[in-house]
Amino acid sequence: MIAVDDLRPELGCYGAAGAVTPHLDRLAARGVRFDRAYCNIAVCGASRASLLKGLWPTPERFRSFDTRADVDAADVPSLPLVLKRHGYTTVSNGKVYHHRDDDADAWSEPPWRPGIGGISYQLPENKSPPGDAGRGPPWEEADVPDDRYVDHQICSRSIADLERLARADAPFFLACGFAKPHLPFVAPKKYWDLHPADSIRLPDNPRFPADLSPAFRYEWGELRHYRGVPAAGPVSDDMARSLIRGYRASVSFMDAQVGRLLDALDRLGLAENTIVVLWGDHGWQLGEHGMWCKHTNFEVATRTPLLVIAPGGKPGRSCGRLVEFVDIYPTLCDLCGVPRPGHLQGKSLVSLLADVASPHKEAIFTRYGNVDAVRTDSHRLLEARGRHGAGELLARGLFDLEADPHENAARAAAAEPAVALGALLEEHRRVREGRAVATP
Repeated sequence: MIAVDDLRPELGCYGAAGAVTPHLDRLAARGVRFDRAYCNIAVCGASRASLLKGLWPTPERFRSFDTRADVDAADVPSLPLVLKRHGYTTVSNGKVYHHRDDDADAWSEPPWRPGIGGISYQLPENKSPPGDAGRGPPWEEADVPDDRYVDHQICSRSIADLERLARADAPFFLACGFAKPHLPFVAPKKYWDLHPADSIRLPDNPRFPADLSPAFRYEWGELRHYRGVPAAGPVSDDMARSLIRGYRASVSFMDAQVGRLLDALDRLGLAENTIVVLWGDHGWQLGEHGMWCKHTNFEVATRTPLLVIAPGGKPGRSCGRLVEFVDIYPTLCDLCGVPRPGHLQGKSLVSLLADVASPHKEAIFTRYGNVDAVRTDSHRLLEARGRHGAGELLARGLFDLEADPHENAARAAAAEPAVALGALLEEHRRVREGRAVATP
């Protein structure tokens, strides 16, 4: 399992013209690319806990970046714990959960991360003085080797573990969590060179959606913590271009690490009988709607890459069905022949791996802060409520995704689709909070 922080589907295999991702494209060619896959909450810790516990987030559970799965859902087994109980050696390298020591009983050995943290500035002028809690700039282009950065180190550790696990007479679950393209966008210069400055284009929708309530506005405070980013208001066009370029360079650097993992699988003779699943923990806004980072329920923040390679499956296929992250846990149980725990709220993707056109879900659900959202093939409805999303209705927003796929203008929330979508959202709340039983 390859987890990638802040990865939106701006990859070559997803048709992104500006992407340089040959190894992710190679991975996609081996299995099924899910074109409409969605995280259930667009913030790292909560998204990862929700995925690995197989439960939707609620106003009381899986809410923030520093979520702990072993606190918010202590009474249910995680995916790695279930696999461990059924004879798998379970290993965690890099950022899998937000906290390295979360869900400690699920792993056969202590989870590992590089000791230098996830930032890795290389240029002295970008490093904060000792004792200074401030962050450096939001990007860095340093002409240094790949192995100076944590993702290369995480990959090297994972390759060594693959070599060790391949010699053992037991199945294994190896989770490899890459830090990039999370801020700051630090990557070796050669990856920046893949994305010339004059090739960067700004999004054509840098404005907050027309006719949408300000209740859904977001101030992207994460980026503002970095040196040189304005404390209020928009970034300049020059800064926006540098941020987009840095994001793409970081993705290309991470892509090179995926290539090293794939080469190791092939070299060790593991490719033919190893399931591979790669996901980004959420999308990322690169100036769309005048916003940066994640922390919203818009399409660009919630849609993610999802690549699944199952041994024996037909390679090189794409699936256009709506799927969500709570579906990953039951899928891996089914592929591994492990009984599914009774608490799971997702639906296995195994039928889609066999036939990408088979039926799956009519809707997927996301939330962040005090907002819940439902997305169908044609529409997205947002609802903001008091008490972290559990209280009175404050605002609604409706998007017609067929007429307006980039969500540039909200429709009247009283429009006919909002009635049916509101009913779907209310039923979802009842199921996720245990007040109703999910439909199989």
